[in-house]
Amino acid sequence: MSKLVDHLAELTGFRDRDVLDVTLAGAFRDLLRPRSVAIYRTVGEGGNQRWLTRARLCENDVVATADPAWVELESLPVLTDHPERCEALTGRTVVASFGDRGLSVFPLATDREVAGVLELETDGPLNTEAQRMVCSILRIYRNFQGLLDYSERDTLTGLLNRKTFDESFLKVSSTILAHGASGDARRAAGPGSRHWLGMIDIDHFKAVNDTYGHLIGDEVLLLLSRLMRSSFRFHDRLYRFGGEEFVVLMRCDSETDASHAFERLRVNTEGYAFPQVGRITVSVGFSEVKPGDSPSSAIERADRAVYHAKSHGRNQVQSHAELVKRGELDDSEKVGDVELF
Repeated sequence: MSKLVDHLAELTGFRDRDVLDVTLAGAFRDLLRPRSVAIYRTVGEGGNQRWLTRARLCENDVVATADPAWVELESLPVLTDHPERCEALTGRTVVASFGDRGLSVFPLATDREVAGVLELETDGPLNTEAQRMVCSILRIYRNFQGLLDYSERDTLTGLLNRKTFDESFLKVSSTILAHGASGDARRAAGPGSRHWLGMIDIDHFKAVNDTYGHLIGDEVLLLLSRLMRSSFRFHDRLYRFGGEEFVVLMRCDSETDASHAFERLRVNTEGYAFPQVGRITVSVGFSEVKPGDSPSSAIERADRAVYHAKSHGRNQVQSHAELVKRGELDDSEKVGDVELF
């Protein structure tokens, strides 16, 4: 019992979700001594959902393995490759035997959905007492995840909130510095190592609230957050900073690739029929995250690009670097007092 309590204390002592999943896997490995224990999450949208390995430990492993944070979706196994996991996504525990091997798959539920599974491979089927213990620990895990969601996510849209941005940004910044100490981060880090920050602002959103009321305005924000999830990749970090202001932190090879990703959101938003309101558009500004950037400096560059988009017709995507290159934006100029909404 004391060993179990120790693991629960360790589990609830972390705020980093990556560490939390590794700790959960390690706890079950120590308590049950399975052949392997793994946590898998579902990622992707619609018919293209895949399995992402969050943590996997075999009996003799010293360190857990996991898929890279920026792994390409198409490289991951599709959901139907693992029918027992798919069955667990319906909310029930699956216990199966394959010769001398037992496979137990438990749903990992949040307050809103079953977002993944815990998979245990054991010598023979997992007994009833062990299953009850696993389910009890997973209830504690679910409650703790709910607390983290409450502190880290926007309550309306479910996107990450402003409070979580700085920590994520500093992780990105430290990665850039580590790869680019020579001053040439792009070549040193290799393909896919460049990071971009985009600011997304709904055009004339104040008019939406004034005309249709705040309930309809909230519905617009919620629907835009869903368009963002479907327009960007599963590992892109999506934030709501407050009001109608959204932020994306992403990684891709080039400015052109980043521009295409933001343009995809702009087109998807323009073509979506928002209930009662009809057509809504967004203005987007983005900038590359540079070595030594602070969160505020990167946000300021992207914000200048948004200001330029707003003051030059709205419903467009603007790159801060390209605007400076064309001489349309002074790299040191400040955002003015134009009415943006």
